[in-house]
Order: sequence, then C-alpha cells, then structure tokens
Amino acid sequence: MNEIHHISVIGAGTMGNGIAHCFAQHGFNVSLVDTSKDALQKAMQTISVNIDRQINKQLLTPDDKTHILSRISTNSSLENAVNNSDLVVEAIIEDEQAKMNLFRQLDNLCKPSCILASNTSSISVTKLASCTNRTDKVVGMHFMNPVPVMKLIEVVRAYRTSDETMHQIEEIAKTLDKIPVRVNDYPGFISNRILMPTLNEAIYALYERVAGVEEIDTIMKLGMAHPMGPLQLADFIGLDVCLSILNVLYKGFGNPKYAPCPLLVNMVQAGYLGVKTLRGFYYYTPDKKPSGVAV
Repeated sequence: MNEIHHISVIGAGTMGNGIAHCFAQHGFNVSLVDTSKDALQKAMQTISVNIDRQINKQLLTPDDKTHILSRISTNSSLENAVNNSDLVVEAIIEDEQAKMNLFRQLDNLCKPSCILASNTSSISVTKLASCTNRTDKVVGMHFMNPVPVMKLIEVVRAYRTSDETMHQIEEIAKTLDKIPVRVNDYPGFISNRILMPTLNEAIYALYERVAGVEEIDTIMKLGMAHPMGPLQLADFIGLDVCLSILNVLYKGFGNPKYAPCPLLVNMVQAGYLGVKTLRGFYYYTPDKKPSGVAV
C-alpha cells in the first residue's frame, strides 16, 4: 500500500479551497489547482479568513496559520501540479462531461499509484472511473460544506473500486478528523438522494403558495429542529447546484418525484443562484448574511 503524502485539489471554488485548507491543516502538502489565477488568489484569501475564524474560536494559533498556509501551493498548470501526487481530489463544476474530460487528463498525467477521488455530489463515480485505466483507484470523496467544520465524508465506492483504495481513503479521512461513511455508487448517493427531494418539496410548497419563504423555513427550524430552513439551505448550497443534482437524480431514476420545481428552474435561468449571487430565496449582504426575502 502506497503512503499518501502529497495532495492535489483541482478547483479553487468553495469546496476546493475548503478541501485544501483541511488537508493542509492536518499536515499534508497541497497543490491547489485552477485555470484562473484570480480564483486561486481569492481561494487563498478565503482560506486565510477561515483560519482567522478558527483562531478567534481558539481552535488554532497564529503559528498554526503560518504553517497551514506554507503547506499550500497554487498552480494553474495541471501537469505541474499532479505529476508527483499520491491523491488527487477533483472539486470542479458539477458537470458530468467536464469531470470526465478531467479524469482522462489525470489518468495520463498522474503516476500509476495515484488515487483519483471526486468530490461530486451526485454524478456516477463509476462513469468517471471508466475514463481511466485505473478503475480500482477511483473513488468518491464527498466532503460537506463548510469543509473545515463538517465532520462527514461520504466515501463512494464505484463498481470497480478496490478494497485497498477504500481503506486508504477511509484512513485519510480519519487523519483529517472526519468521519468516513461508505455508500455505493447510485445517483445522489445517500446525502443528496434524501436531501434534494426535501429542498425541492419546500420549493414546490412556495411555488404553490402554501406558505411564504420565512414561514417554510421557520416551520422546519422550530418544528423539525433543523439548524437552517430548507430554502436558506438551498441558497447556501447554490440553486444551480441543487438544480444540477435534481437533474442527475431525475435522469438516473426516471421518477417524477425528482423533477425540479419550475420555480427553481426559472430562478437559475434568471441568474439568482443564492448566496454566491447575493440573491436567491433571500437577499444577502456582501458578507453573506440574509437581509430580506427575495421571492
């Protein structure tokens, strides 16, 4: 069994920078890769701010921050970043074709022993593995947002993922102070197969004028002890991401219960994607706090 020392994280968005932060915090050297240098710069700023929050909560020290940031290098060249990696974690846009193309490239660029993991929240890991010549070393590693805080990693076993690969990923998850939970490779896995229909039903309730945005969220928070209402949670995840996952579920199972609500489709088409565009079911301030109902 090859030891894992160097990690490459592909994609410097919300999930990618969180994954890089988490690995570096636990002693790994990380290459954070993105084609956009602006995205890489923004990612490092975000990591720095998030570490400051941990310092303010007395979870880390200023010296810890220096060490964590020193372990993260940024790179806009995929080839230079992954040629010596032991584990690559893909965290790009939730688009099947884009991920398949990336896995083909990674298979050619990475050393044979390198494990290829996807942070996909719904796309078939078996299909991604089929783009490579290392199907036994391809696995789903679905982190939850915000990555430095959330304990779960949904470890997705593709059809030909080896026992050794599963064991290595589970052990590295524990090293990150996470709890790995095994699931098999079917659309949405477990987390989003259950969560997304719940969010979609809340959107349908709003669409059908059963209740308003705040009323729906308040009922679920006070009545079901949810820390965040489903409509605010959808905004937090990204309405475009929710739509993409629902489409994967609908296509994968062919069951009408997964069909995205027309209101969600219209909001995404209008560019109202939630927190990241400062408007979804709520309006948001620049520091990402809700400031009023938008729908």
